[in-house]
Amino acid sequence: KEYVGIMHLHKDFDLEKLKEVISKKFIGKIIQIPPKKAAVARRPREREVKSFDILEVEGRDVLFQTRVEAGTYIRKLVWDIGVEAGIGAHMAELRRIRVGNFTEDFSHSLVEIRDAFEFWKEGEEKYLRKILIPIEFAIDHVKKVFVKDSAIEAICNGAPLYPIGIVRIQESIVEGELIAIMSLKNELVAIGIAKMNSKKMYEAKKGVAVRVDRVIMKKGTYKVGTI
Repeated sequence: KEYVGIMHLHKDFDLEKLKEVISKKFIGKIIQIPPKKAAVARRPREREVKSFDILEVEGRDVLFQTRVEAGTYIRKLVWDIGVEAGIGAHMAELRRIRVGNFTEDFSHSLVEIRDAFEFWKEGEEKYLRKILIPIEFAIDHVKKVFVKDSAIEAICNGAPLYPIGIVRIQESIVEGELIAIMSLKNELVAIGIAKMNSKKMYEAKKGVAVRVDRVIMKKGTYKVGTI
């Protein structure tokens, strides 16, 4: 996820020292304890901060942009930076600008969505088509295995994917990795966990290649078959 926000510092500060604290202590793997108001257990969690850039400074207000692993608490990150820098800080504003492949450019107002829906009800679908995004776009960055048509219905019913049902495999799949199960028409069938790496999937004659975690395709889309 990617955010822009304003960090308000509680004391006057040296900008270079603040940047040094951020680069040394808050880039890469960090340990966070969720805030008291969080809806999860307050135990230490490892999260990754991929970047934290200072864009502008006005008085004690610092405009920043950061890319983080999902599950990172930005408010707590800002607070911890203030503590480490010895000046105190809190988050004044925050705006999420990216989640995965989706940026603000994909956003639409509720009015746009309502109007597009009303046109669709009257038989005009082009406005709704401009808003709707194929689900395959969301997993563009995820490694994929492509399966036989005959394997799809079983997968849609929650069955694991066996090597015999695989037609094509992307390289560099690692065991335990989240991967996408795709049809030969490039349709997303399901999301699963790799139980073998790419090489083993190619070579194996038996065993589970992918454990299905979430089925996306509607049952009955493909005829019943065996894997």
